Amino acid sequence: MYKRILLAYDGSREGLIALREGALLAKRCGGQVFLLSVLPETGNIGLAHGVSGDVVSPQIEGYSALLARGVEVLAKLGLKPTARLVKGEPAVQIGRYAAEIEADLVVLGHRRQNLLQRWWSGSSGAYVSDHVRCSILIGRQEISDEAFEAQLEKGATLA
Repeated sequence: MYKRILLAYDGSREGLIALREGALLAKRCGGQVFLLSVLPETGNIGLAHGVSGDVVSPQIEGYSALLARGVEVLAKLGLKPTARLVKGEPAVQIGRYAAEIEADLVVLGHRRQNLLQRWWSGSSGAYVSDHVRCSILIGRQEISDEAFEAQLEKGATLA
């Protein structure tokens, strides 16, 4: 059913929940996985970048490292994700990438205040659902480290 799955990952606890849930679903469906991290481009980042690229470099390095950690988690399941780091408004960038890869499903994390605002609504009031033409899954099924490791050992089948 889901052959091209986009996992939007920000490195948060909620993002890890969604990453794990999406990864197990992708494994079960035999889907191709795309991992996206979006470095939000606020007015301060844009201004700082215009003044000196060195100010933004630590943020890019941090997001690159979290993207690498996400790839590592997916690789443990035997998945070979295509990973991408972009800058911009998260909702818009998720929508663009989902269209580019012709995603069947986008998996997002959810945090009651901050993450919901970040993923679903940007400064322009743009919603992910307005930018994505495929199904959206909000990952909420918390999978402990132990349960996730057990899934790895069992070949990543869902209970």
